[in-house]
This record gives sequence, C-alpha cells and structure tokens, in this order.
Amino acid sequence: MPLDVETLAHGFGLVEGPRMDPDGSLYFSDVTHGGVYRRAPDGSLETVVPKRKGVGGIALHAEGGLVISGRDVCHVKDGATRTLLERPEGVGGFNDLFVDATGRVLVGTLRSNPFDLGAEREPGECWRIDGEGKATVLYAGVGLSNGIGFSPDGRTLYHSDTAAGAVLAHDVDADGSVANRRVFAECDAPDGLAVDAAGGVWVASYGGGGVVRFDASGRTDRRVEVPAQLVSSCCFGGEDLRDLVVTSQDNTEAPERRGSIFRLRTDLPGLPPPLARV
Repeated sequence: MPLDVETLAHGFGLVEGPRMDPDGSLYFSDVTHGGVYRRAPDGSLETVVPKRKGVGGIALHAEGGLVISGRDVCHVKDGATRTLLERPEGVGGFNDLFVDATGRVLVGTLRSNPFDLGAEREPGECWRIDGEGKATVLYAGVGLSNGIGFSPDGRTLYHSDTAAGAVLAHDVDADGSVANRRVFAECDAPDGLAVDAAGGVWVASYGGGGVVRFDASGRTDRRVEVPAQLVSSCCFGGEDLRDLVVTSQDNTEAPERRGSIFRLRTDLPGLPPPLARV
C-alpha cells in the first residue's frame, strides 16, 4: 500500500520503543548505541536518559516521566530513577513493554542473545508489574519476546514471538490473568506492534521492509513499506491518532542515515496508549 513517507530523524543504531505523547513529542531509544530520546514537535531532539543500552520498550507514566526496559524495568522522572522490577536470575534483560487499562506494565524477558536469530534459544516470559517490586509471570515460552499490545476491548493480549515467526494471542480474564494461547498471525520476524481502533494489529517485520496490518481475525489486510529493511517497531500518534510512526535499524534510500524514524498518515486511527500507574 503506497503511502507518503516522511523521515523524522536518522543517524542512530537500532531505533526501538517509539511512543508519542498527546502533545506530539515522540520518545524512542537506541538499543545498540544507548540512550532514550525525545523528538519535540518542532523537530528538535533531546536526550532523556543518556547512554542506557538495550531499551526495547517505553511507556508514558501518569505522574510524568517514562517507564523503560533494559537491564531492569524502571520509572525515570526528572533525572531520578525508581526501579520497578529487577532482572531475575538467568534473564539477560527486558525488551518490549506495554501497559494495560489499569496502568500495570507488561514486559517480556530475554534469556538468549536477541541478535542471533539462528541460534538455539532459551524462551523468555511475560511479566506483569503490579507495583514497585511487585510482579508476577503471566506466561512463559516466548522464543524471542517483542511487541505487546491489547485489543480495543482489552480482552485479547497480543505478543510478537520473533523466533517463532508468529504473533501470539491470549484471552485476558477480568483479574488480568491470561489463557487460551494461540497463533493470531504468522509474519516474517515480527517485531514491535501497535493496535488500531478497529482492532487491527500492525506488526513491524524485521528484515521485511515494512509494517503488516492484520485484521481482528488475523487475516493479512495491508502492508505499508518504508525505506528500510530492518524495521523494528511502530506506534500511533498525532491529534487524531492517524500518524503511524515506524522505526528501523537501517535506511535503504540513504544507508549513511543508518537507524531512522519514519511517519506515515493512515486512514485508521490507533488506540491511545494507556499510562503506567505502578
């Protein structure tokens, strides 16, 4: 599906964790080179968290600041850091994360090198953080944990397993527990994801050069391409939530630009991301 693509920023390593606030500021991380950044609506850039590597997920917090992953999961606000979840034994780090309707944080663990896609993997888990130092494992058995999101009614939890080439789905009970794991959709190297207001799931294809939308039944609905091959994540933003922001580790139009951030306009609005309250 051809759409006009605008480049918002470039010159990074592996860009991940895009999240846009209601004011139009875009937060993102550079996994390989380190740092969490904010791109203001006027295009200026500032460093929010310097040097920190491995940040695969970012969420806005209701009290200000950001919840970020990496070696642990923490809430960073005004230069102060509050640890929400320490790294369990055997876990190399935390990757993508998302927030449920009550403000709890869901985050996936990495127990193997995420960049060695051909190696034998030790599967990770999805943890739910209920409060500072209070967390539980929702489920295990995720080969390479990436994007996490919820259906518009909050009753289905989606989770990209890059190693399996699949987006998993789970039924969510009223108490937040999950059941009935199944394959929602198959995709080449599914990475970050975002859900739209119609229940469609937009999945970044790492190595696939774009983002694939699956409708609520898991059927491939459309595909949008960006000038990159190593597409890592996506999110919705803008006043009408019709801006689709796509991140990458490369740039095929101008290789010297390296990891880049693109913006496209879509006909379907996304869901406003819930705020963390832990």
